[in-house]
Amino acid sequence: MLQLADIQQAAERVRGQVLETPCVESRTLSQLTGAQVFLKFENLQFTASFKERGACNKLTQLSEEERARGVIAMSAGNHAQGVAYHAEQLGVRAVIVMPSFTPGVKIARTRGFGAEVVLHGDTLEAASQHARALAAEQGLVFVHPYDDEAIMAGQGTIGLEMLQARPDLDTLVVPVGGGGLMAGIATAAKGLKPEIEVVGVQTQRFPAMVNLMTSQHHAQGVSTIADGIAVGAPGRHCTEVLHQRVDGWLLVDESDVEQAIVMLLEIEKTLVEGAGAAALAALLRHPARFAGRRVGLVLSGGNIDPMLLASIIRRGMVRSGRLARIVVSTRDVPGSLARITQVVADTGANVQEISHQRAFTMLAAQNVEIELVLQTRDRAHVRELLARLQAQGMETRWQDEA
Repeated sequence: MLQLADIQQAAERVRGQVLETPCVESRTLSQLTGAQVFLKFENLQFTASFKERGACNKLTQLSEEERARGVIAMSAGNHAQGVAYHAEQLGVRAVIVMPSFTPGVKIARTRGFGAEVVLHGDTLEAASQHARALAAEQGLVFVHPYDDEAIMAGQGTIGLEMLQARPDLDTLVVPVGGGGLMAGIATAAKGLKPEIEVVGVQTQRFPAMVNLMTSQHHAQGVSTIADGIAVGAPGRHCTEVLHQRVDGWLLVDESDVEQAIVMLLEIEKTLVEGAGAAALAALLRHPARFAGRRVGLVLSGGNIDPMLLASIIRRGMVRSGRLARIVVSTRDVPGSLARITQVVADTGANVQEISHQRAFTMLAAQNVEIELVLQTRDRAHVRELLARLQAQGMETRWQDEA
């Protein structure tokens, strides 16, 4: 089984090849959550993910004969880029099998590191099977994304760095997919500080590891915003480690992850993907669980689609009341719209969109529904605006009020 010495040796191998990322306190998040929160910024790696660590440790241990043969990996994202980049650094041929649905930007970035990209299959399982077949056919070394002790040891260097930076940490919260990251960090943390608490996080839509570790039977979904930890089959070697070295498991839902992404962007000015926000999402969903503790959170990666990010930001603004959609019903006479917009202006809100509805409504024919999308300060500000409109004799409703 993976041991602390394996991770310490991995740290020597990857030194100078990967970034020793900051692990610093977020005072604002600490105030908001009631815990003392420290963030490990793995999204600052060159490929924007912790996956570089395991890939680097694995590839640097290849024999000359294995390097000459080349490597192959299956991944739709971060593992692909980590393997491709470090293979290029070492002058090793890299073949990456990606499912056909992989976004073009990830394909281009992986090719940009010199890898040969093969698109195959409509599922991760089909792509994985094809990668195994190509490995056998061409004599390539298969680099598993998580179920490999060299990969696990490389990821575990994060745990070493966190406790070197903050030896007083009480708890580590780590996102979990296949289990390689958690296996490495838990081994490092428990080896250096046996009393430290290690907590794993998965999404409610992909709870495979939680089910396995806790003998529960949460249903599995088909998609999640945290696609980096959307793994249906945890690693066998990983689970042996996690059974012994992880103290607790938490599930978060999609809105928790979205909220965490927006908070990290606004508060820390740092961009994370869904999986990278999962640890903070757990803290936001279960604040009492961590109150008063010194908690280290792993921000595992920052590769997120810009269009998805834009949608998450707007949805976050809606939840906080900073973007509100209201409907005002009033008499369809000249000056009605002017009166509404004047109240909006007097209240300090800003109109972003406006539309009239006369046909698709149950109102009297003399009335009109006016829908406005407004930029506001918060939910209290929206309620103040509605009250002022109602005082003018207008019927109002807040379309997205929770």
